[in-house]
Amino acid sequence: MDNQQNWISESKKEHRELYSELDVLLRSVDRFFNIENINVSQNDLPAKNFFNEINSLRDVIYRILAIFEVIIPESKKNAYWFQKYAESKLFSDYTRDIFKEKLYNQDSPEKSIFLLYDLFINLKGIITELLKSGEIQYTSYVNIGQIISKEIRGNKLLNPFLVEINPDFDSISNPLIKEIVKKITESEVRKIISLIYIYLFRFLRFLKHIDISSKNTISLNSSLLILIMLNSELSLFRTFLRRSIPKINNNDLKSLLNLLSYQFSMETKRVFSQELKDIFNAYNPEVLRGKIENSKGILNNLVEQSILQITQYFNKDTQGKDIFPNFVDKLSQSIRLREDIFTLHRFITLLEEQAAVPEVGRDVFKAMQNFIKDFQHSTSALLRYDDYNEFNNFFNEILSLHWLEQDRILKIAKSFKIYLETTLRNIANRSELKDISVDIDKVEANLKKYI
Repeated sequence: MDNQQNWISESKKEHRELYSELDVLLRSVDRFFNIENINVSQNDLPAKNFFNEINSLRDVIYRILAIFEVIIPESKKNAYWFQKYAESKLFSDYTRDIFKEKLYNQDSPEKSIFLLYDLFINLKGIITELLKSGEIQYTSYVNIGQIISKEIRGNKLLNPFLVEINPDFDSISNPLIKEIVKKITESEVRKIISLIYIYLFRFLRFLKHIDISSKNTISLNSSLLILIMLNSELSLFRTFLRRSIPKINNNDLKSLLNLLSYQFSMETKRVFSQELKDIFNAYNPEVLRGKIENSKGILNNLVEQSILQITQYFNKDTQGKDIFPNFVDKLSQSIRLREDIFTLHRFITLLEEQAAVPEVGRDVFKAMQNFIKDFQHSTSALLRYDDYNEFNNFFNEILSLHWLEQDRILKIAKSFKIYLETTLRNIANRSELKDISVDIDKVEANLKKYI
């Protein structure tokens, strides 16, 4: 027993990040089977083919098994495979029953690990066979989810829902925040603020495991399921805020938490109703990666800004970089957004001016398309929820057109140019941009990068 405890303890120390990722993926796989988290209408369920969803799940299972392969020592894996062989070829029914009973009782952490390892090995084979049919009905999707959820939640070691706060992962090391929480005198307020910090830093841990550097489908689908899980977790967080706010007497703190609740509501809509809408129909890995990257950027920024806002309430001199080394403040974000929208406006103006000269107009149009692609992969994440659809529709239409369709291009661009001017006026009214003018030289330099 001690030997079993020792190798797991050593494995956790050596592979801390992998255990964290495993915790996130197990949580993600469980949440994946709540139909509300994947934005499918109840009316569509009977006719929907869940092939793409289950195909994504298989990739996540591959990743989970890859983690198990690293965290379990080779000698333990060899013993496991020998037991599997003996169970199928050598054991009598009586011996097999005893073996399974000991495994299912999970009387040691090792058995808990191997119970889930065994589950995902078996699921990989079952799901691979199911996918060969090309058609996965809702009942099959639900049945797979029930099996997975039962095993994950019944696991004594790796169940991510076993405790509300997991000391292995839900710790905050920042001394400034620890000191702030310690100085809160009202016990109820201290408890609420402590939990808010824990939840927010937990979200950052989840987001950290979203890999935007790879086009590999296993990485992409693992990241996608983490985002889907976050849809559920963020909803639970908003519920926690709504229930906690009435318990607070300070009106300023109440207003701040109401503001945070609103921000989370709008930004999660931005991600899950806009950016990730119909995401399982995104067959192009580059498109999928771009949407995952934007979604991660939006949520990461939302969480970091929220942590800063709460911290500044208790310590007004706090700067973002006091908490996050790579923090980008609201002012920098607003300046960048305004400059890039201004650059897009300049592109449209230039296009209108040069359209009469076919070759020049064509080159400007191609340059604008390249700028739009870069805007989609970076600046787009800074757009407001209300602006996203207008920009996205314009981008998709412009990127689908050829310069031979010049009249249509100019008509679309002229209409959108008016919208850009309204957007620029709205951005200029932001408090952080007060008395700060657009850097025209920077806009022109940005334009010249593409022309």
